[in-house]
Amino acid sequence: MSNKNQHTLKDRIHEVIFESDTRAGKNFDIALLFTIVLSVMVVIVETIPAIHAKYHEIFTIAEWIFTILFTIEYLLRLYAVKKPIVYVFSFYGVVDLISILPTYLSLFYYGSQYLLVIRALRLLRVFRIFKLSHFLSGQDIIMRAIRASMHKILVFLTAIVIIVTIIGAIMYVVESSVNPGFSSIPQGIYWAVTTLTTVGFGDITPHTALGKFLSVIVMIMGYAIIAVPTGIISAEFMRPAIALNSQVCSHCGFSKHEDDADFCKKCGAWLKKSI
Repeated sequence: MSNKNQHTLKDRIHEVIFESDTRAGKNFDIALLFTIVLSVMVVIVETIPAIHAKYHEIFTIAEWIFTILFTIEYLLRLYAVKKPIVYVFSFYGVVDLISILPTYLSLFYYGSQYLLVIRALRLLRVFRIFKLSHFLSGQDIIMRAIRASMHKILVFLTAIVIIVTIIGAIMYVVESSVNPGFSSIPQGIYWAVTTLTTVGFGDITPHTALGKFLSVIVMIMGYAIIAVPTGIISAEFMRPAIALNSQVCSHCGFSKHEDDADFCKKCGAWLKKSI
């Protein structure tokens, strides 16, 4: 095969597998989504004891068929992109890889095949497949807000860790002599975490009046603290959004391009609208 034909073949495979602007690309992605849903359902249904005992061999064969299909698809994705290493370490590249590994790992560690439910993450492609640009923009807003809030959230989490450590130590001092539930500071920290987050499992409860008083303070603090990360991230949502399309750069794999973009925002390569 000549280099020209080979180049055309790679472009065609890239168009079908990575793009959803053409009929072939959209049909491929819809078929892929259907296969992903079916494979996840097979894994879920197999865990039902009565069905597992009766149809175990059939489910095993089905899992291997799905895994082989997804492995071929993954290899085609590596072949179609200009820089495979970029795709391998991208979000979808990592998801695509770990969605096929559990079946192969089951040859050495039985039970790891049930981790195939990770394939459900691949359903995130539904927003790109059906050209739901407003959903793409929404996804970008969420990711941007989380990234922009990361430093503030880390400071907040650090403060929480310090607070629960101090509270856990205080509860150990107050309760350990009369309450076997607070047998150590780590146990006190565990109680502080469940109480501060308003989960309240109830497996460890204070017995002394001072311990109960501290519990009330921690519970009230919990309601106030829950609002902090929500406010931090919500503030980032107020920033203006940029409309995105479904184009994927064949050179670097970057996909967050504006609707009217003709060239890749990251590497400058031409975005092929069609082949």
